[in-house]
Amino acid sequence: MNPATLFIILLALSSAAYYLGRRRAFTVAGDSEGIQQLHSRPTYYGALTAIWCGIPALLLFGFWLAFESSVITQLVVSDLPDNIGSLTGAELNLFINKIKNAVSGNIVSGELTPVMQTAADHYRSLQAISKAALAVVAICLALLGLVAVRAKIKPGLRARNMVEQVIKYILIACSTLAIFTTIGIVLSVLYEAIRFFKVIPVTDFLFGLDWSPQMAIRTDQVGSSGAFGAVPVFLGTALISAIAMVVAVPIGLMSAIYLSEYAGRKYRAAAKPLIEILAGIPTVVYGFFAALTVAPFIRDTGSVLGLSVSSESALAAGLVMGVMIIPFVSSLSDDFINAVPQALRDGAYSLGATRSETIKQVVLPAALPGIVGGVLLAVSRAIGETMIVVMAAGLAANLTVNPLRTVTTVTVQIVTLLVGDQEFDSPKTLAAFALGLLLFVVTLLLNVIALYVVRKYREQYE
Repeated sequence: MNPATLFIILLALSSAAYYLGRRRAFTVAGDSEGIQQLHSRPTYYGALTAIWCGIPALLLFGFWLAFESSVITQLVVSDLPDNIGSLTGAELNLFINKIKNAVSGNIVSGELTPVMQTAADHYRSLQAISKAALAVVAICLALLGLVAVRAKIKPGLRARNMVEQVIKYILIACSTLAIFTTIGIVLSVLYEAIRFFKVIPVTDFLFGLDWSPQMAIRTDQVGSSGAFGAVPVFLGTALISAIAMVVAVPIGLMSAIYLSEYAGRKYRAAAKPLIEILAGIPTVVYGFFAALTVAPFIRDTGSVLGLSVSSESALAAGLVMGVMIIPFVSSLSDDFINAVPQALRDGAYSLGATRSETIKQVVLPAALPGIVGGVLLAVSRAIGETMIVVMAAGLAANLTVNPLRTVTTVTVQIVTLLVGDQEFDSPKTLAAFALGLLLFVVTLLLNVIALYVVRKYREQYE
């Protein structure tokens, strides 16, 4: 049976279990007066039946699919001839991949050896047996849970407590999964970065002023050692992000103040969705706009003023990126400004403060934690942008703070280094993980600084 079909069947059984459990509760209660004798509402009895019908079967379904391929592969390998089973790790993996490609239909039968064809047929038979067994076991387990819980439904059964306890464990599992996912991401990046630093010293990476990660195939070729100084890359990231924030923060914050404190309801209802539309425009569209409109305009303006402006510049990318992240600052700041209690405004007005003084001395300080959060989100969005930089700022890692020159960013270099077929034993490829690790550390420091500012000002207004 197809796993998708089995999944739908399990969901249908859970829905039926909910209905049967709820109906059983009404049957046990007898009449409307008997319902009052139930410990929990009938819906909780239905939910408890659905939980024990669906969750064990779905867990089995997930674990089975997770380990099915590896178990079948081991069984197929164990039945291979001795000369095939004794292959080295890389050769055996290549042989197994060919078998899996044959099973999936990516290799025609004429390109297979008799041994591969036999192994592929064996793999298909084991796969069919596995899917059939999974369907039988999962459906039987679901039905067993349905029947067992339905039979235990009585007026004294604490169904609500049991359902809430299960939901509590599910929430704990989800939060734990999120934590371990984050830890896994950090450890995977850290592992590859350590491999990079074994080849390239940390000091050369952190303080080097040249970035040219192209590695030659032969040692006698020019540039065979490469250059992995990350300073130009991070300087370009900081320059473009700074330009973007200079555009986004004032405009976004001022628009939020106007919409929340000055604008009428009709204007606010029309203006806020229009501003938020900017966040929904694809970044590649912003990239086209920057490359075809903003960059030529800056270059022509610079020529009139006698300045030397590159065809691709940090200023063009930063300006367009700033426009893109205005909604992040504006929308969040507007929400937090509106969340400031009206009593604070009324108290300021009663003391004779004007609207402007109230906004500057009462509303903005009270909303500062939310505003800092919005600015931090905007900074993270600016640091992580790729398409606009590629199309408007270029790929050259120039060590400069001149916004009229071509620069590049960390994310652009990560994408460039990992495009195409790459060997993960090369410093060129491993450099992407080192850049990612350093970017993670910088973002973490920004979060710590923002948290410190939030706590400092929150203590004054709570």
